[in-house]
Formats: sequence, structure tokens, C-alpha cells
Amino acid sequence: MWRAGPHGAATSRVHGLGLLRWWAMAQTATMRRFEVALSDADRGVYETLDLRVAQHPSESERYLVARVLARALEHADGVEFSRGLAAGEEPALWQHDLRGDLQAWIEIGNPTTERLHRASKTGARVVIYTWKAAEELARAIADAKVHRADAIAIHVLDPALLDAVVATLDRNNHWALSISGGSLYLDAGGRSFEGALGRALP
Repeated sequence: MWRAGPHGAATSRVHGLGLLRWWAMAQTATMRRFEVALSDADRGVYETLDLRVAQHPSESERYLVARVLARALEHADGVEFSRGLAAGEEPALWQHDLRGDLQAWIEIGNPTTERLHRASKTGARVVIYTWKAAEELARAIADAKVHRADAIAIHVLDPALLDAVVATLDRNNHWALSISGGSLYLDAGGRSFEGALGRALP
């Protein structure tokens, strides 16, 4: 039985319809597996990751590769994929502590300054992984006076690297990813790739 919220019973019905739409879209997602041998010398992280990733029907393969790279680059306790594009109010990835408190809000692409302002107001660490117009995004964040703008980290991925890795994608993917001195070294699909991990400042 639906209960009326502060805006009436329609609030619960709309929320329920949103969950149904998310469930319907989830059923049409492409499931991919990524086994990643991670060697991050810059952070001292050496682990093997086994990631199951649902690719939303509207998610480009470039975005998908960036999302998986960000997951590896941010690997730590509590970091996980959200529902992604199926839930527009959530970031691509986030991190929670053992109590369930939000610790990190991790975006892919070029989020709006309004979205970043709301994310920063949560008190969580805000990180962006992008491959386009990073300097413009940094200026927009500063100009819009986004909350704690100077604490937002903008990492710049090489679009040529992303597109090259896209060509190797399969349902089951085996990656060997190394990070050293701000550079990425990736073996995937029998090919080797290299690219810089840049940084833009608000």
C-alpha cells in the first residue's frame, strides 16, 4: 500500500515507476567482465580485480572504458560502480565506508557545475575522469563558485587511448594495468597501450 509523502501519494508512485524503468533498462544492458591485474606504483596498490560491468544501452564504449579505468585507478575499500546511467542522480562510481557514509563521488565525462556543487556539498571527495574540454570544465567550476571547488580533482584521460582500447572490448576482458609516474600502461586483447593521466585545476 502506497503512503503519501510530503507531496502526496504521487511521490511514491513516481518513485516506484522510476525503479521499474531502471529495472527494465537493466535487463537490456550488456554484461561484461573485466579481470584486471592492477599494479599502481603511484599509490602502492597491487591487486587482481574481477569486475562485472553492466553497459547501459545508451552508454558509449568510450565511456565504458573510462569508467572501468576509473574504477581501477580509484581502487580502495568501499569503491564500487553505481547503477550508472540507469540512475541519473548517482555518479558513475562512489565510495562508502563501513557505516554506509559517502566518502567519494566519482564522475565520468563532463558533469554540470550544478551537479558537482550538490556532490561537493555532501562533504565527500569529488573526482572527475574526463577526456574532453578539461580546462573549460575547470574554468566553469571556478566561475560557478562550486562548493569546495579547489578540492575537486579533475583527471584527464587520453581519448586516443580510450578509443584504441574500445577496439579490444569483448564480453570477457583481461587487462594488465600499470600506473607509474602519472602514465598508464595497459595490456588488453593481445595489444599494449600507453597514455598519460593528466590533471586540470579549477
